[in-house]
Amino acid sequence: MRRIKVDLGKRSYQIVIGIDILNQLGVYLKKLDIGTDAFIITNAFLKNKYGSKLLEVLSGSGFNCHFKLIADSEKAKSIETASQVIRELARFDQKKKVFIIAFGGGVVGDLAGFVASVYKRGISYIQIPTTLLAQVDSSIGGKTAVDLDLGKNLVGAFYQPRLVFTEINFLKSLDAMQLRSGMAEVIKYAVIKNQKLFNYLVNNYSAVMRRNASALEIIINACSRIKADIVTQDEKETSGLRSILNFGHTIGHAIEAAGGYKSYNHGQAVGLGMVVAVDLSKRLGFIDARLALKIRNLIKLYQLPTEIKGIAIAKIIQAHYHDKKFSGKENKFVLISGIGKPKIVRNIKLELIKAAICLSI
Repeated sequence: MRRIKVDLGKRSYQIVIGIDILNQLGVYLKKLDIGTDAFIITNAFLKNKYGSKLLEVLSGSGFNCHFKLIADSEKAKSIETASQVIRELARFDQKKKVFIIAFGGGVVGDLAGFVASVYKRGISYIQIPTTLLAQVDSSIGGKTAVDLDLGKNLVGAFYQPRLVFTEINFLKSLDAMQLRSGMAEVIKYAVIKNQKLFNYLVNNYSAVMRRNASALEIIINACSRIKADIVTQDEKETSGLRSILNFGHTIGHAIEAAGGYKSYNHGQAVGLGMVVAVDLSKRLGFIDARLALKIRNLIKLYQLPTEIKGIAIAKIIQAHYHDKKFSGKENKFVLISGIGKPKIVRNIKLELIKAAICLSI
């Protein structure tokens, strides 16, 4: 079992990572003393697959539990769904000491964290991520949000969980597409921060895609440590350091929105966004063609798309204007000058952005 501290003073918390550790969840929750009544936000698949075991663990430790099911899609990250969840939470929360458990992937985690941040001006919640994408990225750092039609994550808040409990065995139930989607975020971390991780991904493709628990633990631990370190230094993106985590996300989010959240899932869109960001880095002279091809080949190795299909470039461009990282008309991209060398660049000419997107069309 590995433990990583996200050091934020009074808001500090642990990321606990391990194989076959679910039985220890109750022990960690009791130490936190956050309540006795767990409002568990999840989806139908996860409740059917793991709900009985989770209920057994929590009930055995003295916790009262209530499951709230939401749709297993990006569409669930909406103000409408959040409102429904809050109403049911309020009905459950009568003469109780309630806390929220986000039991699922990125959609569940973002929505549950958002609900926790606004209900009664903030209640405790914990993250139990069940997808690779959530385990390496979205469950850590306290970014909570719901989407609007105009773009992703436009309504939200920074609100830290009290615990991130990462059970690697949950990844056994992932289908190949979900696993590849999570690998997009892993590749992101390797490119912006860790040459050793980049090399590991190149050399251990088979073990990772076979869901070898030891291989997954290595990459989850590496990514979680990078994220924890960055969040510790720049919790709310005030210094600019945390912005580097948006590598591939500016155009990635635009692709998701332009496709109505149907054409590509988040990981696929981030993979395409990284292809665009790498091409922009090459066009601006920050990296050479050889490195650009090396990164593109790694994205392709994990069977993530490298060509945008079925979405008009005009829609992508329009959607990218709603990126919350923009300041007025000034765009902001995370590019690279090498592996482990992220670079924030503003005011990139629209012609260059279009050209980089066209390369992927």
